[in-house]
Amino acid sequence: MLTRQKQKEYFVYIMSNKLVIVIYTGSTNNLLRRDWQHWYKLIDNSFTQKYNINKLLYFEKHQTRRQAYEREK
Repeated sequence: MLTRQKQKEYFVYIMSNKLVIVIYTGSTNNLLRRDWQHWYKLIDNSFTQKYNINKLLYFEKHQTRRQAYEREK
């Protein structure tokens, strides 16, 4: 029996605060979840919470975690 494996996706993203004063770059394998975490400030004492980072400006998809991480750097 042939099964179809879901290929993992990795994202690099850039976010900012409302006035685009502070820029944050990150990477994740679940962009919707990560955006939600930033929006609702679910990660205590984080840079994104401190500077109210919740506006997604840009993202791009990569096939491997390493590619996403290298692009983030």
